Amino acid sequence: MADERCTDMGEAAAGERRQRTDKQRNRTHILEVAEEFFAEQGITGSLDAIAKRAGVGPGTLYRHFPNREALLAALLQARDEELEARRIAIQREVTDSRAALTQWLQALDKWVTAFDGLPEPLRAALTEGTSPLALTCQGFVTTTEDFLRAAQRDGHANPRVRGRDLFLSTLATAWARGAALADESSPDALVSLMRTGWETPARQPTPDSDEGPSAP
Repeated sequence: MADERCTDMGEAAAGERRQRTDKQRNRTHILEVAEEFFAEQGITGSLDAIAKRAGVGPGTLYRHFPNREALLAALLQARDEELEARRIAIQREVTDSRAALTQWLQALDKWVTAFDGLPEPLRAALTEGTSPLALTCQGFVTTTEDFLRAAQRDGHANPRVRGRDLFLSTLATAWARGAALADESSPDALVSLMRTGWETPARQPTPDSDEGPSAP
């Protein structure tokens, strides 16, 4: 009898392990399909269409990801880790605070343009606070603030600008690139406009008053 109970328990445990493995396999497969689908269609594409392409029922998808924001948060996780690694590299390797802020904003721009339409749910996450994207966004706002304050202390950035403003400006710039009026020159022009808003002009060297006029 005891041996039978042990056998039953062992079979139950093996069954649970198989279920967990199958569940993880389904989740990974859905993410792979969603990554491809959003890259093609943008983030407004149908979640039911993703489930169909993945070969699972809508209920299976929603058990793993109850809404679009949860699916996006899972898809962005690997990119979050890449962005965090970039932050560490910039802070370790770049000593000029103006250049460090510039490079961080470039990295942030790459992150917010991972999928067409992504800036809007990221913006909403900052205002609603209930989205699974909210915590990630707030963390990167804080990081932006850290880079900005260093540049402000060194006189490289406008003291009235906030890290939140720069994060939102990055989202707005990314969104505007996809507008109907945008063309191939728009991305550089928009980034230049944003930089004009936060950057203070570089100080020009002051001529030595003891020196005579320069030779013609």
